[in-house]
Amino acid sequence: MDPEIRRLMAAFEDELRPIQEARQRMAEVRGHGEAAQGLIRLEVLPGGALSGLTIDPRAMKLGSAELAEAVLEAVAAAVNDASAKMAEAVSETMTPYIDEANRFLDSL
Repeated sequence: MDPEIRRLMAAFEDELRPIQEARQRMAEVRGHGEAAQGLIRLEVLPGGALSGLTIDPRAMKLGSAELAEAVLEAVAAAVNDASAKMAEAVSETMTPYIDEANRFLDSL
């Protein structure tokens, strides 16, 4: 392989590495939420899919309506947590590229 092509490929791989690392971090994001003084705890994936749920036996004393409300409250908290973590990961990854784009646009 031509040395110049090899150099360009290595540079391209170096540029992609932070994006690949961010993609991996985003795949590992889990949002956590709880409600009813911690009696309901759950975990969601970045898209909001439930990946874990713990209901303390004492939560059964809440009654069905209050229990359902607590689960929904915990889900909302977990989804917000996952969204914040995803936004942070995207921001950390994209900031250098946005800065470069802004410098380029300013130079026009």
